[in-house]
Amino acid sequence: MATGTLSHVYPLGSRLNERGRLEVGGCDVEDLAQEFGTPAYVYAEDDLRARARAYVEAFAARAERSEVVYASKAFPCAAAHRIFVEEGLSCDVASGGELYIALAGGYAPERIYMHGNNKTEAEIDYAVSCGVGHFVVDSFDEIERLERLAPGQPVMLRVTPGIEPSTHAFISTGQVDSKFGFAARDVPRAIEAMRTLRLDGLHAHIGSQVFDMEPFEQLGELLAAMGDYPLLNLGGGLGIAYTADQEQPSLDAYADALTAHAPAGVTVLCEPGRSLVGNAGVTIYRVGTVKRIPDVRTYVAVDGGMSDNLRPMLYGARYEAAIAGRPGGEDLCTVAGMHCESGDVLIRDVPLDDPRPGDVLVVPATGAYGHAMANNYNGIPRPPVIFCSGGDARVVIRRERYEDLMLRDESL
Repeated sequence: MATGTLSHVYPLGSRLNERGRLEVGGCDVEDLAQEFGTPAYVYAEDDLRARARAYVEAFAARAERSEVVYASKAFPCAAAHRIFVEEGLSCDVASGGELYIALAGGYAPERIYMHGNNKTEAEIDYAVSCGVGHFVVDSFDEIERLERLAPGQPVMLRVTPGIEPSTHAFISTGQVDSKFGFAARDVPRAIEAMRTLRLDGLHAHIGSQVFDMEPFEQLGELLAAMGDYPLLNLGGGLGIAYTADQEQPSLDAYADALTAHAPAGVTVLCEPGRSLVGNAGVTIYRVGTVKRIPDVRTYVAVDGGMSDNLRPMLYGARYEAAIAGRPGGEDLCTVAGMHCESGDVLIRDVPLDDPRPGDVLVVPATGAYGHAMANNYNGIPRPPVIFCSGGDARVVIRRERYEDLMLRDESL
């Protein structure tokens, strides 16, 4: 990061202010750390709105009818839902809990799509009672459950397309060997098994963090050839830039690929999650310890780690970082978490400017899956979520307290 500039992985509108300190949503990050504590998830509200509008406009320009469906597993937060409702998005959920949060965020139930490869009967009952618009059917067992519990329910059929994009195996979903959906050869049998369910369309998803557009075009061609349905859901998966050397594919190229083979009159659906919220958020930490091992490594330990960002430990996700008041630098450091695990490392070999205890460290591109995967390992309370816009900051999810850790303990 050159002095006076910010990498494109930061939220839209971020800048270095006159004091040389990072601002997100017009708010000085060091001031946010002082006011709200660390660690904390910080989002630029205007970034969320801008990306939602860009999606709606891109697909509206290419398809006679289209629908942008927020994949809420990336960031299940009522405040974010309210923004996306205002911007005209629908929502997909993958559990009863995500459904509960989406409804609290203001979605009309008929604009919610219920996902999940193993929906329980309790979740099905809850979704039906709420009036969820569509279930995305994932298995023969689910067809049987829905026929019994929700006859007449509108559904979409999830197809496993056999398309394998270049991404990490843990976030690839389109290959034949997948726990999700019906292989193409099983689709006719699945349709025949639906006696009362109303089949409105097909759905497929090839994976997440995908940069190559060709698999998306292949997916659209495959689904369009499988039958004449009013809805065609081509999933999400567009990759984002996590580090300065990565360049996110253009939204126009993505929309072109997904709509290239869409039949006339069909409503084309896409399900962005990470690409809506990932770069809109940063995580801020306080440096507690700097441990220099000569000729080996410098460890910069922060007051979070695998409890607030599990992705580096789960599948080696790579991030960049900066000291909020001294961006840039050439000291190659390893940012370590505070948990009792040697593997609790957020970033290896990231250049920082002379890190010291008390510094505020910023990790960008953490708007997706950080909050969603947060946990209480080592009894660490989960961080708050702060929304910033025009220099104003507000808490939309408060920091957990120690007493929150005991709320479900019935032994006391």
